[in-house]
Amino acid sequence: QCLYIYIALLDLINFFIQCSGCKGVVTAEMFRHMQNSEIIRKMTEEFDEDSGDYPLTMAGPQWKKFKSSFCEFIGVLVRQCQYSIIYDEYMMDTVISLLTGLSDSQVRAFRHTSTLAAMKLMTALVNVALNLSINMDNTQRQYEAERNKIIGKRANDRLELLLQKRKELQENQDEIENMMNAIFKGVFVHRYRDAIAEIRAICIEEIGIWMKMYSDAFLNDSYLKYVGWTMHDKVREVRLKCLTALQGLYYNKELNSKLELFTSRFKDRIVSMTLDKEYDVAVQAIKLLTLVLQSSEEVLTAEDCENVYHLVYSAHRPVAVAAGEFLYKKLFSRRDPEDDGILKRRGRQSPNANLVKTLVFFFLESELHEHAAYLVDSMWDCATDLLKDWECMNSLLLEEPLNGEEPLTDRQESALIEIMLCTIRQAAECHPPVGRGTGKRVLTAKEKKTQLDDRTKITELFAVALPQLLAKYSVDAEKVTNLLQLPQYFDLEIYTTGRLEKHLDALLRQIRDIVEKHTDIDVLEACSKTYHALCNEEFTIFNRVDIARSQLIDELADKFNRLLEDFLQEVLYKINFNVQDELFLPLSVVDSSVKTDMLNVTIKLKIKQNCYMKSFSLKEDLLRLKKQMRVFCQICQHYLTNVNTAVKEQAFTILCDVLMIFSHQIMTGGRDMLEPLVYTPDSSLQSELLSFILDHVFIDQDDDNNSDDEASKIEALHKRRNLLAAFCKLIVYTVVEMNTAADIFKQYMKYYNDYGDIIKETMSKTRQIDKIQCAKTLILSLQQLFNEMIQENGYNFDRSSPTFSGIKELARRFALTFGLDQLKTREAIAMLHKDGIEFAFKEPNPQGESHPPLNLAFLDILSEFSSKLLRQDKRTVYVYLEKFMTFQMSLRREDVWLPLMSYRNSLLAGGDDDTMSVISGISSRGSTVRNKKTKPATGKRKVPEGRTFLILKFTRVHIHINYTC
Repeated sequence: QCLYIYIALLDLINFFIQCSGCKGVVTAEMFRHMQNSEIIRKMTEEFDEDSGDYPLTMAGPQWKKFKSSFCEFIGVLVRQCQYSIIYDEYMMDTVISLLTGLSDSQVRAFRHTSTLAAMKLMTALVNVALNLSINMDNTQRQYEAERNKIIGKRANDRLELLLQKRKELQENQDEIENMMNAIFKGVFVHRYRDAIAEIRAICIEEIGIWMKMYSDAFLNDSYLKYVGWTMHDKVREVRLKCLTALQGLYYNKELNSKLELFTSRFKDRIVSMTLDKEYDVAVQAIKLLTLVLQSSEEVLTAEDCENVYHLVYSAHRPVAVAAGEFLYKKLFSRRDPEDDGILKRRGRQSPNANLVKTLVFFFLESELHEHAAYLVDSMWDCATDLLKDWECMNSLLLEEPLNGEEPLTDRQESALIEIMLCTIRQAAECHPPVGRGTGKRVLTAKEKKTQLDDRTKITELFAVALPQLLAKYSVDAEKVTNLLQLPQYFDLEIYTTGRLEKHLDALLRQIRDIVEKHTDIDVLEACSKTYHALCNEEFTIFNRVDIARSQLIDELADKFNRLLEDFLQEVLYKINFNVQDELFLPLSVVDSSVKTDMLNVTIKLKIKQNCYMKSFSLKEDLLRLKKQMRVFCQICQHYLTNVNTAVKEQAFTILCDVLMIFSHQIMTGGRDMLEPLVYTPDSSLQSELLSFILDHVFIDQDDDNNSDDEASKIEALHKRRNLLAAFCKLIVYTVVEMNTAADIFKQYMKYYNDYGDIIKETMSKTRQIDKIQCAKTLILSLQQLFNEMIQENGYNFDRSSPTFSGIKELARRFALTFGLDQLKTREAIAMLHKDGIEFAFKEPNPQGESHPPLNLAFLDILSEFSSKLLRQDKRTVYVYLEKFMTFQMSLRREDVWLPLMSYRNSLLAGGDDDTMSVISGISSRGSTVRNKKTKPATGKRKVPEGRTFLILKFTRVHIHINYTC
């Protein structure tokens, strides 16, 4: 029998070895004479680690269930042996010792497999310990019950048996605890922080099971701390295991008292995990906080809750839904005892009335008034009954407040209408708002039935209530716009089947009144969409709605024709032929007439283009249109100096659009016949457009509006960004000269927060069009800033001043925009250095050559671009620099000459290689061949002897080959 046990144990050991992917076999001789460490070392030598795969990580159908089967085997093994074999001090000791040794191996396969086996073995032992504990409690109760009997009825033999059984159980319990301690201290304590995330995750998952299964032994701070520490793990899977383990504990309210210390210690970490970069971790963290909230509301502070509240607006739907459930549990799930008596009441008196108000208050306090749809979607799964109580919402809007009830404010009513619209849309469409899903999914049969039932409920209620709501709020554009969207979600057949035609007539009357009353574009668009939704030929109500719509259109058309005739005679004539009288016209008329003319010119262009495709006899019409367009541009140009800012901005925007439409782009796509219409702005118009941008866009926020209203400032900034974008588009499409962009580029740093993205994109697009001209424009912008600084501070400025440092920082930012591929920007960077050097030496010092040129400090700025030169090009640029230097300059070491020394050093760094370099246009002043006997020009620095410069000209690029004789 001992031989069988020995063989079986040897098979079990080989089982664990082979499950790790090792092809080695532990022989009987090895098992008899070698220690576990020696066996493991021997198996390690025979392990093939080249592939890196082992059963736990292998793919394929044959390995798909390996892990679950492996874990199940260990559980079955312990269950089968739990009554005798595991206490024989042989099998379990050997297995635990082997797994402990393997879990400390350097071989990942051994460590991973043995850790999983040890943790599952521990879980099985915990289950045995729990059963022993239950049996001990039962035995103790039986013993106490028997002992408490009167002496005549007491069975001493039974007492003796129970006492013996309790003793055996206690001994077994001690044995199991020793085994668990050996596994915990020998494996878990070392592997829960293993370098491999999968191993760490296994440890945390199993300790969660132990604490939940046998809370009396494991649910204490000695074990909980490992989960708390591991919540900071850098791997998503491990953090997830921590949260799911804790969820299992917090779900059981009976365990809450044992979690108090852990909660107070690690609560902040759990709250911070709601913002985890991994969305699934954030979802589980929010769910855990929801369980914490249910266990004790006092644990989470108001600040903790607010950190979760705002996540209902998250774009990631699972995060938002989890946050919505937390919000619902915190603010909406509690009900006052007084509400129990009014559960069957409806409308304004229903229990949901206060909850709807709470939802409105929360929405307003969150200050995200454009995202009601996201709030509704977040709470849709957990608060469906509340969000679908449209009767209650309607009553709150239409009925008078009850005695002692505070009425809703105008702002609260607007919020309630918006929320009500979002709930109706969600119920009718059955899909989340834009940005919260990948698209419409196929609804199940149950969901389709719910959708139809909801649409019926919505139609029956609001077919009657909507005309009343529109009548009450007819003067409020925001409320009316939202209310007019409701018919889009109606089941229109119910107007006929439910005999609701009179309510349809009331709705049509209200829409007609709203059209006549309002001029707001959003309101009129909502009316149009409502007519479109109601005029469906599939339904019986089509004729009724179509007649009402036609009557309204006829009346509006007649009115429009009368007013248009008067308008054209009295206003347009004066604007087009008597521009000087513009000051006597209403500014709104001037603004609208400019727009009308723009539309007129554009429509004519389209008509002429289509006609030209059919006939070549319309050149006169094109020339006439060209003349009208030129006159229109002159009018817009004139309005650029108008007193009113709105008129100037409108004229500028339209002028930019016209220049784009009639630019050379008009001939693309085979439309060469439109060449007569091409209009290129002259230099005066370009300057005027640029001046407008400088005067109206690059201004401080406070200079534009003295209003403290944040919304007004944001709107003003948005308008200025549109103006700048319109002008930059002209630069990008070469409608205006690229060098006009210099005045834009130099504002890059100063207005980075407001316009940085637009200016940077303009740089990128212009560089794609012409790299060299773009580089010239960049250096021109720096030169302009340098000249402005000279004009303000004189030539004796401080190079450490904020102004000069700002120009250097701008140059550094410009250099970064050239990217890392120096070959692509080689010629452009060389040309930039050429222009910069010429500018630096452009103004000689009136005091003589012993004093630096007036612009020499510009070399300090230019040095920011030296790193963008190829090593071979640095030498060529250095030679070009020498042509501007006298011999005396090279000897100067005073502070005023530091920019020259700094720039020279930046060029000499890594630039002495005798390799080929390319530079465009630099060689024009130094293309002569010198030999050693040639004397240098008087006052100029002598070129080093022994160096010759050969110039080979290929097309438009000069290639310099430097070599030493």
